[in-house]
Parts: sequence; C-alpha cells; structure tokens
Amino acid sequence: MAHKICVIEGDGIGKEVVPATIKVLEATGLDFEFIYAEAGDEVYKRTGKALPEETIEKALESEAVLFGAAGETAADVIVKLRHILDTYANVRPVKSYKGVKCLRDDIDYVIVRENTEGLYKGIEAEIDEGITTATRVITEKASERIFKFAFELARERKKEGKEGKVTCAHKANVLKVTDGLFKRVFYKVAQEYKDIKVEDYYIDAMNMYIITKPHVFDVVVTSNLFGDILSDGAAGTVGGLGLAPSANIGDEHGLFEPVHGSAPDIAGKGIANPTATILSAVLMLKYLGEHETANRIEKALEEVLALGLTTPDLGGNLKTFEMAEEIIKRL
Repeated sequence: MAHKICVIEGDGIGKEVVPATIKVLEATGLDFEFIYAEAGDEVYKRTGKALPEETIEKALESEAVLFGAAGETAADVIVKLRHILDTYANVRPVKSYKGVKCLRDDIDYVIVRENTEGLYKGIEAEIDEGITTATRVITEKASERIFKFAFELARERKKEGKEGKVTCAHKANVLKVTDGLFKRVFYKVAQEYKDIKVEDYYIDAMNMYIITKPHVFDVVVTSNLFGDILSDGAAGTVGGLGLAPSANIGDEHGLFEPVHGSAPDIAGKGIANPTATILSAVLMLKYLGEHETANRIEKALEEVLALGLTTPDLGGNLKTFEMAEEIIKRL
C-alpha cells in the first residue's frame, strides 16, 4: 500500500529542493501517493490566508507531511501546522559528513526540542507605552512527554552503537520556576531509564560545548526557544543550514522540513542545496518504518558529498536537480 504523503513546497527555494527530493524518493522503488498542498507568502497574497483549511485537512489525512520552506508567514504556517498536528518533538540531527567542511569529523548527535510551549506560545502583551511582556509556559505534562521521547531515542541509538546518553540544557539557576520544573521533571523521568546516562548543563555553557566538545553528545534535550537557537548554532559546526534536516513528531503525525528558510536571495536560480530536505525525507522514511530505504538514500548522499558533487554553497558547481540525479545514480 502506498505511503500517503502531503507535500507542501512553500516559498522560495522550497519550490526547488522539495521537487528534487521527490525525485529521489520516487527513485527508491517505494510506492508513494504524493498529495500536494499550498501554504506560505504567495498563497497569503493571493487568498489572504497563509495556511488554507484545505491544506490543514490534507496534512491531517496523510501519514506524514514533507514541507519545504516558509517565508515571512512562517509563524502562521509552519509553527501553526506543528501545533495543529501536535508534533511536540522537534528532532534535529547534527552530523558531520566526509567531504563537507566541519568543525570535527566525528560529530553525531541529535537535539530534541520541545515544540509546543515555552516563549513560542506567543503570549505577548504591551502593558504600557514602551513596556512589553512575553509569558514563558513550561508544564510538567509537556516536559515529561519530551523527556520520554528523548530517552526512547537514546535507547534506540544505543542499539546502533551510540553511547546512550541524554543531556538536558536549561537555565534553572536564573529561571528558577519554569526551568526549575523542567530540570526536576528531567531527573524524575530519568529514573525510568536506568540504562541511559544523564547529565545537564546551563544553556549558555551548552552553547559553548557544542563548539568545544560536540563529539561527546548523544541526545540533547531542551525547551522550545533554547532548542531553536542551539540547533542553528550546531548546524554551523557541520557545514551550515543547507545540511540541517528536522523532524516534528507527535503521537499521531509527523512533519518533516529542512531547517533553512526560503532563501529569497537565491530562489529561482536552481542552485539551492537539497541535502537538508533529502535528509528530512530520510527522517520521514524512518518514521514510516522504511529504515532500509532511508539508509540507502543517506549512503548515496554520503558518497555524493564525499566526491564533492555538490551545489555552490559547499564548493561544488552542480545545480539542485543535478545533485539529486547524482544521488539517484547511487541508490
């Protein structure tokens, strides 16, 4: 039976990297039913709605969503879609690949970011002229859920030969109530996973450690805003956002997207790096239980990167679809 995938190209280079990724997926021999939907700046300008109801319905009815890039309407599109699908875990692998200029060649960890609350709840107010506030929401329920996800992921990675360790990043020494709760729940959940090592760092120190000792981490778990900032910085250590995939996973839905934005400066030139979107599709295949095919694509991509058959941002001279074709040749 075909996997039913909702495809949302979005804005800018999303219209290039997603079609290139679809070609790679079609070349695997797996049976897919791609259902296309619209969202983003162009749809907003045309209809007055950045995320149409029809798109939401298609996303809810599909096994998974493959998303390209959001422009200025990102908060009304991708952030809203994550909430609608209740994809509470944002998963961002950080891995060094041969042929790509990285800080070290032995980086391989995953940042798990709580995806539904924190400052990204968007509870802001102007309480007086020139005085504004933002409310940071941290709940025991959401914290427990994200920690269990992180520990289960560490357990899966341990089976693959990884260390089996979860690192919690927080700021409980200053944000004593919200991050105080976050840290307490972390160690409470840890009691259920005696086979997994645990540690915690303050987020500012963690920001340094992803540069000075990124090779020591396995699974890093943190809150929404901290995770967003940390993962973009981490991407810089392994070649940049053009190689940074992400998965948004919940109990019933999965949403997969590259970390990079719509990149209007290069949109339409056909030179966008499809790696992050292809790796997001690899995460999607694993979510769908298609591990063998996921590994085939990643291996083919590794070969292409190692040979320097890449887009200009990585020093190559290939176009987006040309790089995808090189991957297809090696499947």
